[in-house]
Amino acid sequence: MTAISDTLRLALVQLNPTLGDLSGNAGKLRAARATAAGQGADLLVTSELFISGYPPEDLVLKPAFVRACRQHVEDLAKETADGGPAMLVGTPWLIGDKLHNVVCLLDDGEVQAVRAKVDLPNYGPFDEKRVFVPGPLPGPIDFRGLRIGVPICEDTWNDEVCECLAETGAEILLVPNGSPYWADKADERIQVMVARVVETGLPLVYVNQVCGQDELVFDGGSFALEADRTLSVQMPQFQEQIATFTWKREDETWKCVDGTRTELPGRAEAQWRACVMGLRDYVNKNGFPGVILGLSGGIDSAICAAMAVDALGADKVRCVMLPYHYTASESLEDAAACARALGVAYDVVPIEPAVSGFEEVLKPLFDGLASNVAEENVQARTRGVILMAISNKFGPMLVTTGNKSEMSVGYATLYGDMNGGFNPIKDIYKTEVFKLAAWRNGHLPPDALGPEGVVIPERIITKPPSAELRPDQKDQDSLPPYDVLDDILECLVEREMSVSQIEERGHDAELINRIQNLLYVAEYKRRQAPPGVKVTSRNFGRDRRYPITNRFRDKR
Repeated sequence: MTAISDTLRLALVQLNPTLGDLSGNAGKLRAARATAAGQGADLLVTSELFISGYPPEDLVLKPAFVRACRQHVEDLAKETADGGPAMLVGTPWLIGDKLHNVVCLLDDGEVQAVRAKVDLPNYGPFDEKRVFVPGPLPGPIDFRGLRIGVPICEDTWNDEVCECLAETGAEILLVPNGSPYWADKADERIQVMVARVVETGLPLVYVNQVCGQDELVFDGGSFALEADRTLSVQMPQFQEQIATFTWKREDETWKCVDGTRTELPGRAEAQWRACVMGLRDYVNKNGFPGVILGLSGGIDSAICAAMAVDALGADKVRCVMLPYHYTASESLEDAAACARALGVAYDVVPIEPAVSGFEEVLKPLFDGLASNVAEENVQARTRGVILMAISNKFGPMLVTTGNKSEMSVGYATLYGDMNGGFNPIKDIYKTEVFKLAAWRNGHLPPDALGPEGVVIPERIITKPPSAELRPDQKDQDSLPPYDVLDDILECLVEREMSVSQIEERGHDAELINRIQNLLYVAEYKRRQAPPGVKVTSRNFGRDRRYPITNRFRDKR
């Protein structure tokens, strides 16, 4: 192999792996290597655990899986004997009897070097200490005479590993990542990586995967920083890309001489595209032929329908209106208008005969008792049964449509409107739902498969939200205004603030206590809810694991 002298052609491989599809992921790397070779690359860098997919969770505790990952890496290594680009590839790897999260350098037909991740994250959505053993502090890898440091993802969020690499002679830091998206994460990454550059005096190249994996979305956004902290490369978010850039040694420092920078999307666009990518990959990677959802004429189901069309195309989305006595004529009109705007298949299935049947069956037990939430929930559960029946008959996955505000306070019916396989807005508060709906009506996101223009009729956005389970029902009959509710919830959920601290923001203490109680007692519902895209810093499930049985209440 030709030694690297003063020029390095480095390919950043930002791709969408599928967890567990080892052959498919290896095939993506072969295709990426061919592309990088055509771009004149010397070395390509992939994201963290690319061969297995990330995060593999307890799948890596299966010895057969780990053996298969190693075999694919060794097969790829043999192919580098052709004189083409070398590869830095992430994979689970046994060293002795210890399982590590590693990066392998594949070059000249062999696995030339292995470096293990040192700092295993064990917070929020991460649980790596459960399955991996931390590696020792690493030294740089000698790649054709160039000493490269390869800290893996979390290794760069603290200073120890990068400082060790700098002190042992690394000339450049190449960082494979599995960094999930949440709002404003891109800015946070840059700030942390700038700190590593300042401490080490070394340029840094950050490569992230771009995919949906269960509840997590990985947004890509790979980049490179010069030793003087200049951002020389910025790759796009939510989009696969293979890009090769030229690095030259100037005065003992490596500099990128032909970097390009893509403008990153704003908050609303990023949230929308995260939800779309999460839904698209969940449906496609699990082999569903499409999706079905109940279209009520309300904003939550409308925004989910729009996201589904953007993700999959109108031909793979089926919407069903399920009216009852309390369904307003406006709701019927709005649901039909939304379906027309999106171009989806649309059915109307009245639920009165089924509800009447349940009422007749229950009459001996309920006779003489006033109607209450039990009768309301019969309506919601009837809708859930019908939608699941259509899903079973025709194969599309049922999308559920509850927002984070509802999930927080239990404003949803188990085995009713909580039925479904996936929820694209599960981690989005109601106030954000309104903002996103208005944003989508004015923008067509890149790679969206839906139409331009207004896809959510304006009346759906402006009318008061209602579950329509009793006459003239409005959400605000039992909940405070959503701007008040969501601020209190964000304080309780994302910030873990005390009642006193929240009261200092201007909220009523009695209301805070009521919302806190609703939040805690709804935990059993959330445990039974389908997965959904994580877009905030703290979602329910992976990030916030509260006990179901819990008598603690914060007091002012």
